[in-house]
Amino acid sequence: MALFRTLLELAGAVALLIWGVHMVQTGVQRAFGARLRALLGQALRNRAAAFAAGLGVTAILQSSTATGLMVTGFAASGLVELVPALAVMLGANVGTTLIVQLLSFDVAALAPVLILAGVLLFRRSQAALRDFSRVLIGLGLLLMALHHFVTLLEQMGHAPALRAVLALVAAQPLPCLLLGALAAWAAHSSAAIVLLAMSFAAQGLLPAEGAFALVLGANLGTALNPVLEGGAGADPAARRVPLGNLATRLLGAMALLPLLPWLAALPAALDTEPARAVANFHTVFNLGLALLLFPLLPPYARLLERLLPARVDQADPARPRYLNAAAAETPVVALGAAAREVLRLADVLEAMLGGLRGVLEQGDRRRITGLRRMDDILDRLNAAIKAYLTGLDAEAMSQADHQRVMSILAFATHMEQAGDVIDRGLLALVARQHKRGLAFSPEERAELLELVDRLLENLHAAAALFLTEDLRAARRLAAEKEEFRRHEAQAVAAHFQRLRDGRLDAVETSALHLDALRDIKLVNGHLIAAAAYPVLEHAGELLPSRLRPEGE
Repeated sequence: MALFRTLLELAGAVALLIWGVHMVQTGVQRAFGARLRALLGQALRNRAAAFAAGLGVTAILQSSTATGLMVTGFAASGLVELVPALAVMLGANVGTTLIVQLLSFDVAALAPVLILAGVLLFRRSQAALRDFSRVLIGLGLLLMALHHFVTLLEQMGHAPALRAVLALVAAQPLPCLLLGALAAWAAHSSAAIVLLAMSFAAQGLLPAEGAFALVLGANLGTALNPVLEGGAGADPAARRVPLGNLATRLLGAMALLPLLPWLAALPAALDTEPARAVANFHTVFNLGLALLLFPLLPPYARLLERLLPARVDQADPARPRYLNAAAAETPVVALGAAAREVLRLADVLEAMLGGLRGVLEQGDRRRITGLRRMDDILDRLNAAIKAYLTGLDAEAMSQADHQRVMSILAFATHMEQAGDVIDRGLLALVARQHKRGLAFSPEERAELLELVDRLLENLHAAAALFLTEDLRAARRLAAEKEEFRRHEAQAVAAHFQRLRDGRLDAVETSALHLDALRDIKLVNGHLIAAAAYPVLEHAGELLPSRLRPEGE
């Protein structure tokens, strides 16, 4: 009964530790998520800045896994090169050692103070303070869980059975390393396992050699999570960063494993206290690995690119490429992945408009069937993006994150609806025109081509505005609606003038031409609503109605 209670308390301490880390991460993401993403985006231009950014962001997030997900998202979407992405991971690995160094001191007394401060801030009405209060409460719970965890282990250390098991495992460094890797993978935290090794070493339950092997295993286990939890069918290029990070840690651990007996014979070189020696070994391992690999990152990146070439699945263009399921735990990364995926809708719509222009100009009816199939791609991508965004943790997102979700959903919806208009409207009427053996007059064809060209320009502007969310660009794109309406009105007036002049070809294609003008204007309305209106509405510059108020 006593053993069952102890195991239950250990499980509760581990659960509280994981929850504390989760609260810290969600609080930081809600309070500083956009700034952290901007910091990484600016730093990922050279290796030195990338290394420093990885170290700093990991120290703030209390997790190298969260930092790795951000960088993997940037690298997978092509927004950053592989060399600085790998440099960030080296910095993130060193950042985890700072966490261990801090927790190696007796800071458990700060836990009640942090929780009290967090609760007081949470009761304030300001959203920023409420988000930051999550960080303080999470840190307090983390320290409390670690203190309770170590206390339980100290109590268990007096059990003869545990001493016998640890002595048996410590005699062989490789099983000890595997045990540390498995424990770090299960706990999603290398810091907890390193602290466990420090506790065992301080109590004399593990010799220095076994404790060091446990630390090497903890470094492997925490690098294993992003690799195993990523999408199995993902592009191999998207796995370069997590696999490259795992490979460096594996090589480093295997290189040091035979040297552990020699290193264990010199504990004073690290520290006279066993626990501090373990913490310092953890720091020296990651720092030494970073210094060794930093100048070798360019050739290492070329090797990863050769071993993991980018794959483009031409057989199924409707398959999402950037919606990584593992990134869904980090909204900052998930929103970037969804934004990158939603731009593929604009690419497909551009291909549809370009094909429509070719059909109008050259009269090649064989292309119509292939162009109409593209609308199915828009439908499937739109459905995948919506399902991905609705599955995100709303509690981990800030108000700005929620606003970005709505803008992504609006952009995706209007892109898909614009594709429906092209498919069921424009392409259908062109197919009907060819089936009846009709042809637009040169004037009608020129008017339609001019408006389609204008649609393509507005689509490019909408995609750029979706990325920048610039208010001035939004106003310019919204003003284009009036300009487009003027061009469409001129085309309609010219059309009726040809009817009055009694031109036979204008009479035969009258209905088709007017329907085409209407649908083109409708597509343009979707483009503006997709990108310009969300920005203008957020800035308070969008009127609720075009109607003049009564009495004016």
